[in-house]
Amino acid sequence: MIQQGTCYIVGAGTFYDRNFAPGAGDFVIAADGGYATLTVRGTDMDLVVGDFDSMGFRPDHPKVVDLPVEKDNTDTMAAIRLGWDRGYRTFRLYGGTGGRVDHTLANLQSLVWLSTRGGRGFLMGENWTAVAITDGSLAFSADHRGTISVFCQGDRAEGVTLEGLKYPLKDAVLTCDFPLGVSNSFTGVESQVTVGKGTLLILWYD
Repeated sequence: MIQQGTCYIVGAGTFYDRNFAPGAGDFVIAADGGYATLTVRGTDMDLVVGDFDSMGFRPDHPKVVDLPVEKDNTDTMAAIRLGWDRGYRTFRLYGGTGGRVDHTLANLQSLVWLSTRGGRGFLMGENWTAVAITDGSLAFSADHRGTISVFCQGDRAEGVTLEGLKYPLKDAVLTCDFPLGVSNSFTGVESQVTVGKGTLLILWYD
């Protein structure tokens, strides 16, 4: 059954407290070292998952999913899959940046995994947010300020339209080997990013 709430996942990276407010109907997963972060915050966890190599001990929690150290999924990706299997389609990822660059890239890829399956994930950085969209649009209110960039995920993204931004595009094609969509800007009006066919990674600074 599809859940209407949000699945919050907290990893072992740097935790930036940006709109972290799980409520009724939401699901909270600690991915490996994210358990320590949530314990210090006093946040209730619905599930704890990981190989716990970054912690050095198995958490004392009633619902733990143990993962092997040698595996295909990262701890965060495993947490995403567990949330997905429970019916969640909207995800907010914390503690997924600020540490190893390869894990940050892996977490950005996980946004694409969600998007191509009809879900949506938001990766929360220190002062930026990233999300992927596939064959669709993402709208922004007039309150947004600062820089926004869009990057093609996959060989081509067709029908790319940027409205309300400093540098507009209309029915353009973006490719994965040329960063045409980097360093655009909000202009104080409502704006929208659209891709007709393909997947875009969108990153904006708050």
